[in-house]
Amino acid sequence: MEAIYLDNNASTQVDAEVVHAMLPFFLNQFGNPSSMHDSGAAASAAIKTARRQLQALTGAKFDHEIAFTSGGTESVNTAILSGLEMDPGRTEIVTSAVEHPAALTLCAHLEKTRGVKVHRIPVDHHGRLDLDAYRTALTHRVAIVSIMWANNETGTIFPVERLAEMAKQVGALFHADAVQAVGKQTMDLKSTAIDMLSLSAHKLHGPKGVGALYIKRDAPFEALVRGGHQERGRRAGTENTPGIVGLGKAAELALERMDEENKRVKSLRDRLERGLLERIPGTFVTGDPLARLSNTTNVAFDRIAGEAIQFVLNRHGIACSSGSACTSGSSVQSHVLTAMNIRQVTPLGAVRFSFSRYNRDEDVDRVLELIPGIVAQLRDGAAPVSRGQAK
Repeated sequence: MEAIYLDNNASTQVDAEVVHAMLPFFLNQFGNPSSMHDSGAAASAAIKTARRQLQALTGAKFDHEIAFTSGGTESVNTAILSGLEMDPGRTEIVTSAVEHPAALTLCAHLEKTRGVKVHRIPVDHHGRLDLDAYRTALTHRVAIVSIMWANNETGTIFPVERLAEMAKQVGALFHADAVQAVGKQTMDLKSTAIDMLSLSAHKLHGPKGVGALYIKRDAPFEALVRGGHQERGRRAGTENTPGIVGLGKAAELALERMDEENKRVKSLRDRLERGLLERIPGTFVTGDPLARLSNTTNVAFDRIAGEAIQFVLNRHGIACSSGSACTSGSSVQSHVLTAMNIRQVTPLGAVRFSFSRYNRDEDVDRVLELIPGIVAQLRDGAAPVSRGQAK
């Protein structure tokens, strides 16, 4: 049976054009981009091209505002830690209760080890940020605000451009975790008050292990990784040239295909949602119905563990998720659903389906064919599958 992959918010298939662009930098253009000879110059030129490709996708004003990193987690950590270093009188962070672990785990660590005060702004039952609570938290003691552009579990989109403007009013830096949004949302960073923005290649059909941090030219910044002069001193270490080339090509393709792909994957997503709601009682979709990523649906099934559905679907060759891949191994309900106060849901009672350019109508047909029977069987008393059994 052909596998069906519906976990694209966790990682995406690398586009064949991306692989083709990367191969020469493994095989015959393998020089260090900091070297002065022709081989190094070829690698350096390729990195510059990738920087410009990301500039075009994000709407950055200058290509040198893009600094390459090892991925989203490094970029998020760098932005937050840098923000804390800029003004010793500012010792507070504002973030949301539904951020990715890359931000929340670091913030908890800073609370414990450095006495930093962290404001975790709540969300409503649609996952929308409480703007009144956000406004209250913004004081001249806040060093940096770190808010995601779009939630990785529900797809809910936050008004980051407006949030950045509000942060500027109190002199705080603003970082957007755009790992899920880049390549899916049109961006024009040069016209925003966003100081830093994180992204990762493997969320937009690029390779794993490479990402970038946008740093506005006039934003104060302190490097996390120190050493050589690479990335204008903002991120030391020999650049991952093949990965960076792949990220650049993935960005170019995302920009070319964004509008068409958003329409197509939204059609698939909406048909799946309608089919599940029509066929299965006690089922509802989480997230903001008006501001949500076009490729993402998080469906909650009452009186059933979402992980059990995920496990059975996997046996049928269908890959989906019960939450963030970076929280896999946890036995507690998703922190996102908990923050949204969705009390109807059994622990781990939601399944996230996330689409990409490679999904087809047949994928939706197959899921709709299988899930009603799976849910009925599990609700009739079949023993839930534990995480240990699922492995």
